[in-house]
Amino acid sequence: MASTTPIENPPAPPVVRKRVGSGRLGDKVFLGLSRGSGILLLVIMASIAVFLTYRASIAVSKNEGNFFTTFDWNPAGDPPVFGIAVLLFGTVVSSIIAMAIAVPVAVGIALFISHYAPRKLAAPLAYVVDLLAAVPSIVYGIWGALVLVPYLEGLNLWLDQFFGWTYIFEKTEVGVARSLFTVGILLAIMILPIVTSVSREVFLQVPKMNEEAALALGATRWEVIRLSVLPFGRSGVISASMLGLGRALGETMAVATVLSPSFVISGHLLNPGGGTFAQNIAAKFDEADEFGRDALIASGLVLFVLTLLVNGAARLIIARRKEYSGANA
Repeated sequence: MASTTPIENPPAPPVVRKRVGSGRLGDKVFLGLSRGSGILLLVIMASIAVFLTYRASIAVSKNEGNFFTTFDWNPAGDPPVFGIAVLLFGTVVSSIIAMAIAVPVAVGIALFISHYAPRKLAAPLAYVVDLLAAVPSIVYGIWGALVLVPYLEGLNLWLDQFFGWTYIFEKTEVGVARSLFTVGILLAIMILPIVTSVSREVFLQVPKMNEEAALALGATRWEVIRLSVLPFGRSGVISASMLGLGRALGETMAVATVLSPSFVISGHLLNPGGGTFAQNIAAKFDEADEFGRDALIASGLVLFVLTLLVNGAARLIIARRKEYSGANA
C-alpha cells in the first residue's frame, strides 16, 4: 500500500495595505484643483465678455451709423460714424484665402511625413515644421513686406492677364501688392505649421491593422491612404483647420505690416486696400480717444464672438469622434 504525503497549502500572498487616508486626500486635492482651474477659466472668459460688451454698448449707443453695414470708421467725428462692414469682409476673405491655400498643402506634408518619408527624414522634417510655429508674427510681417510683396507683383500681373475675366483676379488699380490676396498668402504660411502638426499626429493614430489589411488585399499606397487614413483622420483634419482658422482670424502684426488699409469693399482681391479687425485695432488704438477706444473694443467684441464660434465648431467636430475626445481614456 502506497503511502500518501499530505499536500501543504501554498503560502498566502502578502497583504498589501493601502494608505486609504492619504489616497483620498490626494484625490480630493486634485479634484479641487482641476475643478477650480475650470471654473477660473470660465470666470475669466465671462469677465472678458462682460467688459467687451459694456464698453461696446457705450460706443454703439452713440454711433450715428449702422454698426454692421457702415463702411466708414470715424468715431472722432461730430457726429461719430463707424461700422465693421469693411473689417468683417477683409477678415473673412483673407482667412478663406489662407485656408484654401494652407489646408491642402498641410495635409500633403502631414501624409508625406507620416506615410512616405523615411524615418531619418521624417523626424527632422517634422521638427522643422513644428519650429515654424514658434516664429513671431512680426518676423513673418517683416518678411512679407520686404520679400513677399515685391515678388508677388509678377504673380498679380499673371493672374490679371490670364484670370482677369473671373473679376476676382482682375487688377483695376495700380499699386504694390498690399492687398487681401497677399495677406491671405502670408496667413497661409503662418497657419501651415499648426494644421500640419495636428494632421500628422492624427494620421499616425490610424490603426496599423487597417493599413496592413488593405496592403494584404493588394491595395496600392495611395489606395491605403484614400480608404483607411483619410476617412479615419477626416475629423482631425477639420479640427486642425479650425484651429488654423482661429489664428488667421486674430492675426495682427503680420497683417498690419503687409496690408495697405482702406475702408473700401472691393471684389477685386488684387487691388491694394481693405482691412481686418485685428489690423484696425492695432493701427488706431494709440491715436484714439476714450470714445474711439470704445469703438475699437466694439469691433473687438465681434472678433471675440467670431473666434469663439470657430473654436466651438472645432470642439463639436472633435467630440464626434471618441478617439480624439478622450471618452475612451
